Amino acid sequence: MDHQQTAAAILPLVGGADNIVSAAHCATRLRLVLQDDGLIQKSALDGLEAVKGSFINGGQLQVVIGQGAVNKVYEAFIELAGVSASTTQDNKNAAASQLNPAQRFAQMLSNIFVPIIPVIVACGLLMGVIGMSKTLGWASDTPLLQLLDMFSNTAFVFLPILIAFSAAREFRVNPFLAAALGGIMIHPALQNAWTVGSGIHDYWTFGGVSFAKVGYQGTVLPILLGVWVMGYIERGLRRVIPDSLDLIVRPFLTLMLSGVICLTVIGPLGRVVGNGISFGLLAIYNTAGPVAGLVFGGLYSTIVITGVHHSFHAIEAGLLSNPSIGKNFLLPIWSMANVAQGGAALAVFFKTQDAKVKLIALPAALSCLLGITEAAIFGVNLRYIKPFVAAAVGGALGGAYVVFAKVAMTAIGVTGIPGIAIVPGSLMLNYVIGMVLAFGSAFALTWVLGLAGKKAAKPTAEAAVKAESV
Repeated sequence: MDHQQTAAAILPLVGGADNIVSAAHCATRLRLVLQDDGLIQKSALDGLEAVKGSFINGGQLQVVIGQGAVNKVYEAFIELAGVSASTTQDNKNAAASQLNPAQRFAQMLSNIFVPIIPVIVACGLLMGVIGMSKTLGWASDTPLLQLLDMFSNTAFVFLPILIAFSAAREFRVNPFLAAALGGIMIHPALQNAWTVGSGIHDYWTFGGVSFAKVGYQGTVLPILLGVWVMGYIERGLRRVIPDSLDLIVRPFLTLMLSGVICLTVIGPLGRVVGNGISFGLLAIYNTAGPVAGLVFGGLYSTIVITGVHHSFHAIEAGLLSNPSIGKNFLLPIWSMANVAQGGAALAVFFKTQDAKVKLIALPAALSCLLGITEAAIFGVNLRYIKPFVAAAVGGALGGAYVVFAKVAMTAIGVTGIPGIAIVPGSLMLNYVIGMVLAFGSAFALTWVLGLAGKKAAKPTAEAAVKAESV
């Protein structure tokens, strides 16, 4: 089947030209935003010779075709469908309109936090190395170690500025004004937030109301709310300020008004809510123990299907940056769930007689060990259902173990084998044991349960879409 024939075969299986909102492609996948996902004939689509699998994620139908070939199929597809070429960002914008409010909120948080993950990982990795060196007695308190220790906490000390700059794009704010707002919230003239435990030293009084002169180092929610409010202030001023004065007056008023509102209202409120979330999760973690890991680890992959997991980055950043917590105890649980999907997918590789599924299952299983689960979940395990259930059990067992062993991480966004790098040295062995338990139990249970019958192996389009949009 050539590229033209492939495009012609795909079009009716996704509901025809009238069902296409927009179409784009990435390095390997055709990305389609559709009017009605219920018109997808998934089993027939996955059965095409050139299609290696398909799944719905983030409001987009993603059809895996492969590097190089996807470009040619895409060109033929948009010509047949009569739609104009779109960028992946255009597609994301179109897809956002198809999401429910919870999914849109989660996607918004993902768009803000994913760009800053690399710097948090870099600092978290260095923090882990320093901690391991001290634990094992490899390093003493030398000037070099002090310098590296300063490097390791930089992302968390200046986290409000990083978040503000990233959030500005999402909230349609001048990014430099947003960064300045973040700087105001951690200004040296304010009492350092990490010394609040010793008491608040000074207050402002406006109109008889007192406000603590405390900074917001290591906080997440106050700056998110602050930049969101700043967006409304900036756009409102743009409508009323004459063009001749806009360049001078609008930035000045935007920053002044946002800064006052943040330090007097949003900051204190955001700190209370943010701490409530963080300490609430810590209480569940400490009280429920392995049971919490069992539940969270078992449910995580189902949450991934909904797309709501993207919002967890904000919660994890709050845990890390909170001086009273300073560790990410959620990410090891998510990691166990991801690895378990790989164990189930590997079992499918050995059990299935479908050559096409074999072609997808092995690389999908390996990618789960690197923290990438979409191919395994949507392309393999949900196809047969039982492996997905087995993976949930594996994630639950692995999650219970890492909570029992008190495994935590020093960053966000990295799971599976790469996640070892951000686990403190004293906890690495338990993290690896948890992965082996999750992967092995998911593999074994899939092997015992077997795959669904031949009819169930290729679910109907209606069942597949329902499964993917839970």
